[in-house]
Amino acid sequence: MLTALDDAAVGQWCRAAVEALSGSRGRLDELNVFPVPDGDTGTNLLHTAEGALAALDAAGGGESAWPVLARGAVLAARGNSGTILAQLLRGLADQLTAQPPAEGPAFAAALQKAAEGAYAAVADPEEGTFLTVARAAGETAVAAVADGRPELADVVRAAADGARVALDRTPGQLAALREAGVVDAGGAGLCLVLDVLVRTVTGFEPVRPALSLPEHHHRHEHAPHQPPPGPGSEVQYLLADADEAAVERLQQRLAALGDSLVVVGVDTPTGREWNVHVHVADVGAAIEAGIEAGRPHRISVTPLAPVRHPDPVPGRRAVVAVVHSDGLAALFAAEGVRVVVCGAGGVTEDDIHAEILASGGEEVVVLPNDAGLLPVASRAATRARETGREIGVVPTRSPVQGLAAVAVADPERRFGDDVIAMAEAAAATRWAEVTVADQEALTSAGRCHPGDVLGSAEGDVVVIGPDLASVACDLLDRLLSAGGEMATLVVGEDDELGATVCGHLSSVHPTVEVVRYGGGPSSLPLQIGVE
Repeated sequence: MLTALDDAAVGQWCRAAVEALSGSRGRLDELNVFPVPDGDTGTNLLHTAEGALAALDAAGGGESAWPVLARGAVLAARGNSGTILAQLLRGLADQLTAQPPAEGPAFAAALQKAAEGAYAAVADPEEGTFLTVARAAGETAVAAVADGRPELADVVRAAADGARVALDRTPGQLAALREAGVVDAGGAGLCLVLDVLVRTVTGFEPVRPALSLPEHHHRHEHAPHQPPPGPGSEVQYLLADADEAAVERLQQRLAALGDSLVVVGVDTPTGREWNVHVHVADVGAAIEAGIEAGRPHRISVTPLAPVRHPDPVPGRRAVVAVVHSDGLAALFAAEGVRVVVCGAGGVTEDDIHAEILASGGEEVVVLPNDAGLLPVASRAATRARETGREIGVVPTRSPVQGLAAVAVADPERRFGDDVIAMAEAAAATRWAEVTVADQEALTSAGRCHPGDVLGSAEGDVVVIGPDLASVACDLLDRLLSAGGEMATLVVGEDDELGATVCGHLSSVHPTVEVVRYGGGPSSLPLQIGVE
């Protein structure tokens, strides 16, 4: 049993919170009826917690866990509840950073202060929400210390129990919850996070009764969804290069434009950044207000009335692929594949899930085409299966493997057999890439420096050289030394590189069939597949 929360415990708590929110996301989404019934509270809370965990993993213990956790949460926060969760974590960090590992009294006081900060971050706070549950958690934690129970285990149990009592009372505080017969979704998510904290500290998670879902599951109704009254879109962005006075003016401007306004700031290595969230009718005015205050980026606009996706069409089969350039998007689309283009902000689980639903397919094959996106695609597929669709994820780690899988797809086959055939084709395609190093590192082929050209096979660097052409040709020679009948080349912006490589293959490996495509991402001069 822990007596204090040190950095290791904070990391353990965060990782367990991500697992708990991932497992309960669907149920939390179903509970979401306030402030608008858009069914995304669980998703937003998970995305925020994943941002905190990613920051901790990236830091690698080089910095105190609390500020890293807060920074990751604030910069990744999504939606009303996600942004408030980020503010709560930032409040804890404000109190506990540069302090000894938090024992019971310190954590109780920090939690109460953090809840007060969350109230202050919301322009028009309402009772019966996440805020109410957070305040109760802080108050009961402080009360436990005052009652002579200062041990950390007693404090976190009291906080979790107090939060659950407050959660059960939320239907009596908000008409929308009372009419739907549910508790507040954001508050329910916070209760999960606090219960996980109890498990982290004590080794035992509290046993709670299951949360009741709405009598009418708004996400699964077949009648067209009518938008709720009031503002029509959720606008969210990160704001940099803004001082406190500018942010205060921004808050006043946005408060006049809409509601559900939450603004949370956090210190980053490049200066202070703010996560701005608001529901408005005039999207342009909300973004213009951000431009006047500083530099808004990572801007997202989401209709508050959920998008109506088509019901799956019996017998229809679709393929969804993730790509990293417009050229690859055109290439896959020409084969009848639906594409999700990975932009500067990356691709989220929601992006893939939405494209699966938009396809209208009863059977859908997903090609992530990136090793890092395999778990994201798998989670999106799991959610889509809840809608009655049959989903298969082929673990393609490169677009060349995705192209190989598409080449053998046959809608006349049984779905399971088709997925197996596509997976076998992808697995039989050895993939490789030519890139340029942007920093010094120790690789499997030795130490590289910025500007060195790297040739990697199946994710491992095997060639380091001074120029693209020589590394590409050496890499292909190594790949084809193990055999191969066809080489697929996806060339980035350097057409001359493509011509040089094709000439090398023609002279040195004349029996190998070569298929060359353009339109690869600028960050990858050459991608190679060998079958």
